[in-house]
Amino acid sequence: MDCIFCKIVEGTVPSTKVYEDDNFIVIKDINPQAPVHLLVIPKRHYSTLMDCDERDILGGLIDVAKRVSTEKRLHERGFRLVINTNEEGGQTVFHLHMHILAGRALSGKMG
Repeated sequence: MDCIFCKIVEGTVPSTKVYEDDNFIVIKDINPQAPVHLLVIPKRHYSTLMDCDERDILGGLIDVAKRVSTEKRLHERGFRLVINTNEEGGQTVFHLHMHILAGRALSGKMG
């Protein structure tokens, strides 16, 4: 499989890690769309949100985002969580992941 996120999880592609546990890794996005742009990535490969039925992974995305946002004090001013699904949903890397965006006032525009 030629998945950049799988390679990051394996350690064969470098990244800036901000958190890691048994099921997830959180890295800084290399093309940030906000001053703080982090990616919460399950270590196990799921191409899209629709391919994952594991409640511990689905809930874990939110739990990890909450933990990292608290550690980085993002919750004090606010942050946005985004999961893009499939091409028309804006997904460009086909490995389930969630974006954490923060560090400035974010537009209310979603599309």
